[in-house]
Formats: sequence, structure tokens, C-alpha cells
Amino acid sequence: MVFKKMLSAFGVGGPSVDTVLTNPNTRPGLTLDGQVNLVGGDAEAAIEQVVIGLVTRVEVEGHDTEYAGIMEFHRMAVSGALQLAPKQELSIPFQLPVPWETPITDVYGQRLHGMTMGLRTELAIARAVDKSDLDQVAVHPLPVHERILEAFQRLGFRFKHADLERGHIRGVQQTLPFYQEIEFFASPQYASTINEVELTFVTSQRGVEVILECDKRGGFLSAGHDAFGRYQVAHTDADRVDWAQVVDGWLRETTSRYGSLRSQYGPSHGYGPGHGRGHGRGGMGVGGVVAGAALGVAGGMIAGEMMEDAFEGDFGDFGGDE
Repeated sequence: MVFKKMLSAFGVGGPSVDTVLTNPNTRPGLTLDGQVNLVGGDAEAAIEQVVIGLVTRVEVEGHDTEYAGIMEFHRMAVSGALQLAPKQELSIPFQLPVPWETPITDVYGQRLHGMTMGLRTELAIARAVDKSDLDQVAVHPLPVHERILEAFQRLGFRFKHADLERGHIRGVQQTLPFYQEIEFFASPQYASTINEVELTFVTSQRGVEVILECDKRGGFLSAGHDAFGRYQVAHTDADRVDWAQVVDGWLRETTSRYGSLRSQYGPSHGYGPGHGRGHGRGGMGVGGVVAGAALGVAGGMIAGEMMEDAFEGDFGDFGGDE
């Protein structure tokens, strides 16, 4: 028995954990339901707690460096301390609320290229190696998100890439330590003025704040620059307006603003020629100030490698680089 306990301390013959989701598909503001299944090992184990958490890949910029790490951004304990007998089987049901700001990973049943999302289960074992499990999760858009994304497609924009940037958008109420950027190549009708557009949704129970960053083309005597727009939308507006017309109006208003806003805020606030990608959220009061939880913990990076393996594949028309 002493030898078995010693092996268990090194993770040999210890308890196992397997989380089963009732449905891996969800939307911001809804829930993920499932159960955590535990099976005892060769010896009795003292479980300190069982925790589940949503994890995703986040881009981090600073001091002329850029890297990606896996961040857990929402967690919940599903069980406190318990004793697990040898070979004992135990199922713990759970219902995890999905934060309203959770980024979108899938559109029209296809994974957005650049997005990863998983539910990680941690089994904390006293005086032994902790165990974990990772399950893929798909977060689909809410109706108002869907209508706006459809509008970009109707206007001829082509999806390029999506990622998460660590930081906060100045002037916007955020609960998560990152924001999502959904990037589009400009359609022919906008190509004379715009190279690309980055779309950000900051969602709450009340509605959605829509932030646009347009990469404007330079002219014969002027350099290119970024222009920003910020708009409030209610969830109830999803089926009340012509979204292609609304988005077209946003784009035209955003790209026509630059002259007056530049004189007000100046290049030091993210405006001016040569402004680089990822730093523009400082302009027009929507800048990004790095904040949030630490990245790169050992468990997180291991989960990140597992996520990369699990999420590789063909993502169809709404995924993949041009």
C-alpha cells in the first residue's frame, strides 16, 4: 500500500478525469452543460477540488515583441474536497455560464481561422500530481453579431483572420482581459480608400459595442493611416434594420472622420503615418492598455499544445488565409 501511494504521488495509478459536454456548441451569455467523470486509481485519493475553466489563445504585444499564450479567462469550482476510493466512479454535473464577452469561434458551422477555445478540467489531488482534461468548445455568434458579419459579406468583404489581443479598449466597459479582432480584406467598392477592416464586438446583456479599425490607403501626397469608429447596438435591433446599409454608413463615417480627429488627438494617441497594427486602439478614445491575467503558466502552455493539435483542420470559406 505504501508503494502504491508513492506511485500515485508521481501520477502512476492515480485517479483519472474525463469531462463530457452535453453540447460543445454555445453562444455568449448562455451556458455549457456537462459532467465531470472521476475514476479512482489504485489507492484512495484526497481530492482538494475540481475546477473547470474556459481557455483560449491570446496575442500579447509589448516592447517590440509579440507572442501568443494560452489564457484561462473564466473558471468555476464544480466540487470541493472529497475522498475518492480505489476504482470508485463518480459523476459531477455542472452548468457553466458563458461570459457575454466570450469571443466568437465559429460562424455558419465553420471555425474562424485563428481562433481556439477549450474547456479545461483540473483535478487537484493532495500530495500527488494534479490531473487535467481538455475539451473543444465552439462559440457561435448571437443574432446581432450574425447580422453584422453577414452585412460585411453582402458588401463584398472577405474574411482574413481572427485573433484575440490582450488589453482593454479605452472608454469601453470590458470584463475580460482581451478583445477579439475579426479582420476582413476590403471589397472592391471600398478598395480605393480601405485596405482592411478590423471588427471588434464587446458584448453585454444590454447590447453590443462595435469598434471598427479601418486601414486607410495613402494618397499621392499622403501616407496611409488607421481610422476608428465606435457604435452601440441593442440585441433587439437584430431583425429591425438593413444591416448592410448600417455597416456601409459606419464605414463611410469612420473613414471620413480622420482629418478632424487627428487635430484633436494627435499622432501620440495612435494617429498619424506609419502607425503599426495592434497599437491603434489608443486613438479616438478606444486604445488598448495592456491589462489582465498572466500568461504562460506551465499548465496553460501544455493545454495550448493540446489545443493546437485538436483544432487543426480545414475551416472552409470563413477560415483560412487568402
